[in-house]
Amino acid sequence: MLWSFPHCPNETDWSINWPALEAEFNWLRSLADCPQDPRYHAEGDVLIHTKLVYEALVALPQWRALPATERSVLFAAALLHDIAKPASTQREADGSITSKGHVLQGAKMAQEILWDLHVPLKQREAIVALVKYGSLPLWFWDKPNPERAVIKASQIVRCDLLSLLAEADVRGRYCNDQAQLLERIDFFREFCQENHCFEQPRMFPSAHSRFVYFQKEDGNPNYEAYDDTRLQVVIMSGLPSAGKDTWIQENLPDSLVISLDELRQKLGIDPEDDQGVVTNAAKAIAKEYLRSGQSFVWNATNLSRQLRCMLIRLFASYQARIHIVYLEAPWPELLRRNRDHPAKVPEKVLYRMKNRLEVPDITEAQVVDWVVLG
Repeated sequence: MLWSFPHCPNETDWSINWPALEAEFNWLRSLADCPQDPRYHAEGDVLIHTKLVYEALVALPQWRALPATERSVLFAAALLHDIAKPASTQREADGSITSKGHVLQGAKMAQEILWDLHVPLKQREAIVALVKYGSLPLWFWDKPNPERAVIKASQIVRCDLLSLLAEADVRGRYCNDQAQLLERIDFFREFCQENHCFEQPRMFPSAHSRFVYFQKEDGNPNYEAYDDTRLQVVIMSGLPSAGKDTWIQENLPDSLVISLDELRQKLGIDPEDDQGVVTNAAKAIAKEYLRSGQSFVWNATNLSRQLRCMLIRLFASYQARIHIVYLEAPWPELLRRNRDHPAKVPEKVLYRMKNRLEVPDITEAQVVDWVVLG
């Protein structure tokens, strides 16, 4: 069954049902009366801008030509692209209006909203990525390494869709430099095409070459890295009760497993206490396996990219091949499983963990699997 976002226009009717959208989504109504700097957004508040972006997007022939699911993904991203501005907007001492940090904060808010709407994982993360990288077509050339910036983005979200969202964003504002901004987007499209990453992810000679490329800041995407890995580490990722133990039992029943939950119980550490002792004990066991060349599973929540990267650097330094398995369950099902679990996590802790969640992407490891259970 194809997924579609509520009230997304289609070929039978390209009109936008604003009353239905505002009635269904109270967070959309929160954009009203949020001011913007008139030098860059003379059209008015954030809701006015969002409506203009929508109208611009739906009018684009390239958007109308997309398959229905991709149209919905872009439509949702346009709806959410400035969702964090009300929380981050402030008036500076010189009278200017800023909204610093609204992009990253907006990506997190979008993930929460879409999860509550039961948007499927693949489409949800595509929308979140569009919100997160939506301004890249305008500013990619200012990055320290523009080539790496667009190649990385292409692994996570389609750059042609990014360019359409950016174009709609620019056409949905009143500003003196609109023509120059549209030129930047055209330059972005050409640059992505030159780097073979416009309508598809940039391909690498191998999965290991891709992994090596993203471990460095100045790598060559054409370099075929010699695969010197001698063992595999499977890093589990997912909220408590997402099904990590079950997945390991069903897919890797004979593997060595380092379980932080088991170590936590053995050491008598509460989930809300400092986990440093547990982590250090787990790393000590892991180093024994790594030194002896034994493959193993690292079973923990591993919710943040920063934490996963620290582990990956450690394991890769011992020539380990990294395989991340991310598991997810619908939120009501996850809460039910947690309540029935003998070592259940306090729900307030579970909600905090959900807010910290960063779903792994393919730039982190040689292999990444995303599994929805239940």
